[in-house]
Amino acid sequence: MHGPDGLIYAMLLDRKGAARELSWDEVGHWDPSQGLLWLHFDYTHADSRSWLTDHSGLPSLAVDSLLTEETRPRAALLGAGLLLALRGVNLNPEANPEDMVSIRLYLTQDLIVSTRKRQLLSVSDLVAEMRSGVGPTDSGDFLVRLADGLVMRMSDTVDEFEDRVADLEEQVLYSGNGELRQPLAQLRRQTIGLRRYLAPQREALARVVSEPLGWMDDQARMRMREVSDRLVRHIEDLDAVRERAAVTQEELMSRMSDQLNSRLYVLSLVAAIFLPLGFLTGLLGINVGGVPGAENPSAFTEFSLFLIVLVAVQIWLFRRKRWL
Repeated sequence: MHGPDGLIYAMLLDRKGAARELSWDEVGHWDPSQGLLWLHFDYTHADSRSWLTDHSGLPSLAVDSLLTEETRPRAALLGAGLLLALRGVNLNPEANPEDMVSIRLYLTQDLIVSTRKRQLLSVSDLVAEMRSGVGPTDSGDFLVRLADGLVMRMSDTVDEFEDRVADLEEQVLYSGNGELRQPLAQLRRQTIGLRRYLAPQREALARVVSEPLGWMDDQARMRMREVSDRLVRHIEDLDAVRERAAVTQEELMSRMSDQLNSRLYVLSLVAAIFLPLGFLTGLLGINVGGVPGAENPSAFTEFSLFLIVLVAVQIWLFRRKRWL
């Protein structure tokens, strides 16, 4: 029998590291004694939603969590099972890293059901390990490996953000170009968007460590704590990038303001020099009688020399007052 549209993986884990894919008929006859069953669905398909709702036998709260469209990272106990929503960096082609991809899980000792909308490379890595015989051995190991893969793939994105902010800091230091405002604003927006999900994900992983899950041993808890610590470091790095970007943006705005003030200062000095010249030439250019020197052939030359002397006096005065 063909499985529902939207079924991505149906894997039977032998609890020793290996796994094999099951047909839908085999899934229907699965028994916990055969091994740990993992079903992975694309929840956007109608068949997947219908099977999870009407035929999976999962608690209604678990089904609602697996099929919800928007969710923040969280963890909650449901009987002997665990409801979990996690997010990973979007590394799909032409995607923004801050547009994080979510995965929803319901885990018990013998069954794992997960759903997603977009591909997660961490899940593909997990399947490759299973097919190579070095995959997870139980539900706790599965959860730790998945969380570790999600956090590990964040490292490159966080490192890229740090490189970008360092490059922008250098450009602002040496150029102060106003065109840098947009890249700085975009970087701040991306770090804020990424941190929006990483902070609750840290709380979700911390709750997994603290919850009394019978199928999660002490070693798995210790490994999960290490994963949570690495996630905390990523969050701290993102906070540092955001603060550096904010400081760099302030420095850029300060430099642009200084450049504008410098230009306005020069214009003000030029206006101050030509203001008396304009007044005098305007005064002597009126078309009424009694203008001094109107009948004197050398009046224009003398007046021009007077203006030159006046400019020289003004420049001397500005220098004396240290305005120049």
